[in-house]
Amino acid sequence: MKVFILLAHPENKSFNGALFDTSIRKFNQIGATVYQTDLYRSNFNPLSDRNNFSTCLNPDYLKLQLEEMHASCHNGFMEDIEKEMFKIENCDLMIWQFPLWWFSVPSILKGWIDRVFAMGRIYDHEHVFQSGKLRGKKAMLSLTVGGNEEMYFKNGFLGDMDAILRPIHRGILEFVGFDILKPHITYAPVRMKHSERKDVLTQYTERLANIECESVIDVGCF
Repeated sequence: MKVFILLAHPENKSFNGALFDTSIRKFNQIGATVYQTDLYRSNFNPLSDRNNFSTCLNPDYLKLQLEEMHASCHNGFMEDIEKEMFKIENCDLMIWQFPLWWFSVPSILKGWIDRVFAMGRIYDHEHVFQSGKLRGKKAMLSLTVGGNEEMYFKNGFLGDMDAILRPIHRGILEFVGFDILKPHITYAPVRMKHSERKDVLTQYTERLANIECESVIDVGCF
């Protein structure tokens, strides 16, 4: 199995950092090939512009999708993007590790998506959803949230977690062909005792050991 694990958190001693490190250790232990990206530590540039490309289709007007299509045909993506595309295209499972901020992903992760999920390479008009270029691969969100679990139900204070994650699950990951595994959600780790956080990491390790056997989920439509 080949696994790509991506971390989007500015503090490597955070619980997100602990989950990231735990997943890398476990997959190495079971003999998986592990690709990894730590967006903050690698100083990943989240701004999508002409610096995405070493080629240029139209120097007078920037239309990102057209430049992406052109770069896809002429090996024209910059090295930082090309490295991330390689990890996506060569993995069997991709895991995003991040804190839920403002009911979405951190801006650096959204910028990574904007730059790396390029038209022509990761998707195109004829290859989305069931016919997506990345079909056959699986993706899982591993995230932390600030509130308690009871806040994230349909009639809860913060709303239905499935609905909160659907734009990511359906609008990004399924759109390019990924099958989706049940998200791994850690509720309010800041309020946990040290022993409770250790238990969460142990449970996560146990899940990862058998993740190849997990069934994909139906995330629903908008």
